Amino acid sequence: MNEAEFNQTVDELMFAIEESIDNSGADIDYENSAGMLTITCEANGSQIILSRQPAIGEIWLAARSGGFHFRLQETERAGDAERMWCNTQSGEPLSSMLSEACLAQSGEKISFDF
Repeated sequence: MNEAEFNQTVDELMFAIEESIDNSGADIDYENSAGMLTITCEANGSQIILSRQPAIGEIWLAARSGGFHFRLQETERAGDAERMWCNTQSGEPLSSMLSEACLAQSGEKISFDF
């Protein structure tokens, strides 16, 4: 994947995350600027930051629980191949780790479906 394709894919991901937050009704705000999505938990002001790293084809997640790197990987789900952002160490999907981070930092349950 070249850099333009990577950026397009990440733009779509960031939009899907924003939509999930909007649709959840959670008291969480976000700002998307300069390739970073900053999610702010209004109850305590804590932040979760997603940033793109096009040179290495990764997305980085920074939360109270730590810093994590994700890479787009081909996975099999119910017999169908799909691409999913997975933790480079544990293989856990970004969607579940982001949901866990939001719950831990805000007490709000958000399902991310991307």
